[in-house]
Amino acid sequence: MENPMFCYQCEQTAGGKGCTKIGVCGKTPEVACLQDLIVYQLKGISIYAKTLIDKGEIIDKKIVEFVENCLFTTLTNVNFDAEVHVELLKESQQIKEGLRKKAKYSDNYPVQATYNLSNTKEEMLEDAKKAGIMYDQEVDADIRSLRQTIVYGLKGVSAYGHQARAIKYNSEQVDQFYFLGLEATTNDKLVLEDLIRMTMRTGEISVEVMRLLDEANTTIYENPTPHMVNVKVKKGPFIIVSGHDLNDLQMLLEQTKGKGINIYTHGEMIPAHGYPELKKHEHLVGNFGGAWQDQQKEFDNIPGCILMTTNCLMKPRPSYKDRIFTTSVVGWDAIKYVPKNKDGYKDFTEIINKALELGGFEKDEEKHEILVGFGHKATLSHANEIVGAVKDGKIKHFFLIGGCDGARSGRNYYTDFAKMVPQDCIILTLACGKYRFNKLNFGEVAGLPRLLDIGQCNDAYSAVKIATALADAFDTDVNGLPLSIILSWYEQKAVADLLALLSLGIKGIFLGPTLPAFITPNVLQYLVDTFDIRPISTPEDDLKTCLRQLTN
Repeated sequence: MENPMFCYQCEQTAGGKGCTKIGVCGKTPEVACLQDLIVYQLKGISIYAKTLIDKGEIIDKKIVEFVENCLFTTLTNVNFDAEVHVELLKESQQIKEGLRKKAKYSDNYPVQATYNLSNTKEEMLEDAKKAGIMYDQEVDADIRSLRQTIVYGLKGVSAYGHQARAIKYNSEQVDQFYFLGLEATTNDKLVLEDLIRMTMRTGEISVEVMRLLDEANTTIYENPTPHMVNVKVKKGPFIIVSGHDLNDLQMLLEQTKGKGINIYTHGEMIPAHGYPELKKHEHLVGNFGGAWQDQQKEFDNIPGCILMTTNCLMKPRPSYKDRIFTTSVVGWDAIKYVPKNKDGYKDFTEIINKALELGGFEKDEEKHEILVGFGHKATLSHANEIVGAVKDGKIKHFFLIGGCDGARSGRNYYTDFAKMVPQDCIILTLACGKYRFNKLNFGEVAGLPRLLDIGQCNDAYSAVKIATALADAFDTDVNGLPLSIILSWYEQKAVADLLALLSLGIKGIFLGPTLPAFITPNVLQYLVDTFDIRPISTPEDDLKTCLRQLTN
């Protein structure tokens, strides 16, 4: 049976419209359909859960964790293993039936709730047609657009929620909203205005989950402090750790202590070097490579191992398929997976032994260091100097240039923009979009580095804290600051970040390299009218617009 596919959740979607034959990410139609059915099942679970929540009941945390992990599993570049999805579907049916008994079954519930999972994968794939985004042609395009925006925002929230939960932090507000948000996407009584409110509420929840994750990370690993990171390699066996999960990195660092193995961060893991409880390990020696989309070339025939802790995983080449390991919700069929035990502990013995066997790099490269570690505490420790420099005219403007990187042409915009920023301005950056320019030398202004690396994508919360504190110091709001936000988006965490900023009332954001395919012209017009969202044009013109606003 041919599996019909339609996916437009990420920025690289085919033709800017949707992937219909195979995902540009490498996702097969089979996996795409199973992911549609998982989301369909999660909506059914949420319908029953909301009924119980409305009666004042608290949903079991194991069910919350399951929904969170499923949402994360279906995020772009996370899991490509069809059998994992089948097992999740089977578990989803058990959970649904348990909630159905409590909520009391009724034919009045939407179809996502009344549907019962079929027994075989072939039957599931046939059923998945009705779970497809475009299956119901009667749905108004703007309603569908907002429903999908909520779902994708929740996928982003789930990634952050998952990381926090792994280190025993969770928020009742976030946990409950997974069900409320998903149920809203099935409720035909909700009109456009209702869904706009729910979309903004998704943004508020994104702020809350990022606040939670920031609290978790800074409590357990302490607040980041500025740190020079070597971006060249050292002689000896090594393991590259990619993704975002600091807990996985810490466990690996502890298990490799004294074994003669160098640990490198990769991609969005580079901010780990700023955390005192992580950088105290001497064998955390540096960062390897660039952003996620270069991994196939950079990992090709590498004499060491790679551990993928979260997204972004690309199809492993045969030259390193035997030395890449996944953990958490990440997966690719026939790739070795590191599970956790009931206490959350992971045994990395196999990857450690493989790294020692491979032998590693034969010699040191000449060192090249870049500066990381400017979380909100580190940056705001210089608040008086920053405010004084602005008042004295030494610092004219702040540019937040960050977000996800990707392979699509046009992303050199962000490199060119950063290079054009005047010398009397500061650049704040976060997420993997910074790899477009973070190895360039921007020098200093008013005694401060001109490029301040705030951290991972979830550290959009740090950017908000910095901006809010500066706004208070100048007795204005964030929109009154000499601050421009230039965002690059790729996947659903960026959707959550954008909704977070909008929910805080932040206006005038430049968004690129293209606009989301799931945003209809009417929804885009609403965002333009309400939040002054601007598609990027050219670096020269957009920079002039930002600086013109400053003089006005």
